[in-house]
Amino acid sequence: MPATATAAVVSRPDGPFRLGPVELDGPRDDEVLVRVEACGICHTDLKVRERLPLPAVLGHEGTGTVLETGAGVTRFARGERVILSYPSCGDCAPCRRAEPFRCEHIPALKFGGARADGTKPVRVDGGPVSSAFFQQSSFATLAVAHERTLVPVRTDHPPELLAALPCGVQTGAGAVLNTFRATGGHPLVVIGVGAVGLSAVMAGRIVGTRPIVAVDVVPSRLELARELGADHAVDARAEDVVARLREALPRGARYVLETSATVAGLETGIACLGQGGAIGIVSAPPPGETFPFTTRTLFERVATLHGICQGSSVPRDFLPRLLALHDQGRFPVDRLVTAYDFADINRAVADMERGVAVKPVLVMPPG
Repeated sequence: MPATATAAVVSRPDGPFRLGPVELDGPRDDEVLVRVEACGICHTDLKVRERLPLPAVLGHEGTGTVLETGAGVTRFARGERVILSYPSCGDCAPCRRAEPFRCEHIPALKFGGARADGTKPVRVDGGPVSSAFFQQSSFATLAVAHERTLVPVRTDHPPELLAALPCGVQTGAGAVLNTFRATGGHPLVVIGVGAVGLSAVMAGRIVGTRPIVAVDVVPSRLELARELGADHAVDARAEDVVARLREALPRGARYVLETSATVAGLETGIACLGQGGAIGIVSAPPPGETFPFTTRTLFERVATLHGICQGSSVPRDFLPRLLALHDQGRFPVDRLVTAYDFADINRAVADMERGVAVKPVLVMPPG
């Protein structure tokens, strides 16, 4: 049966989000209807406004409670708490190898604005709109989600903490723990210390990478990076970054995570690599643009460049691991979170863009 919800609908590439009523399809055989308790905001939610047909309902870091399950769903039941993470097809070769982060259909499932078959589960004023974003569209009080996006939650963690994890935090921590498989005693450089970068800093501290160097243009984020484990903080607006990195790391870095998606960030990251090092990127340039860089340094230093999707993580395994680390006091992700009422979504977006909020999370009104 269709359901009615309140959703944040965006109608033009430069915003704003407007809350209003929408109608959702009932869950199909492999879908679940979730009452959304909270949803993180990610820069991806803003960048995609220029790519999707609008209007659209976005949001891809939801958490909440299962209200209804499709006929074929066996792993989840009504009343169960869940986190909504990234989608995968379940059928391609990487998915069959338990590597959903390499799913051949991830771009379409994330950014197609529709289900895999092209249908759109959300309607505004009777007409379908771009939805099924990351197969969830959780900037809403209800979300229809594919069961493969769901991670069961067996704890009483507050929803604003759970909603911080599914994308950026998972990506940053996973880059260090899963992609690099970083080990202690090796230098880590993190370029851009928003939610992704700070999560990488915390993960680096967990495994003992040393020294950890944070690079950013926002002083408050650099200060937080120091508090969370960075040994050096470099202000890219005020310092010669490459010179500072060479001073701090005369033999170069073993691991570099570039999160800023800028030409300068990528060039800096490659320049500071040590012999046999690895650099990871977590975002592509805008459509039609390229990163102009030479591969000479990678070749000369026998280094590797990784395109990192979702932190090379299997969410059902990795998100509970991050929660356990948080409970042990080793992964204080709550330090990144600023909670906002759902109605304040545009203020939350503005605070994130200004660097005031590292990880804004929308808290939905009680159902």
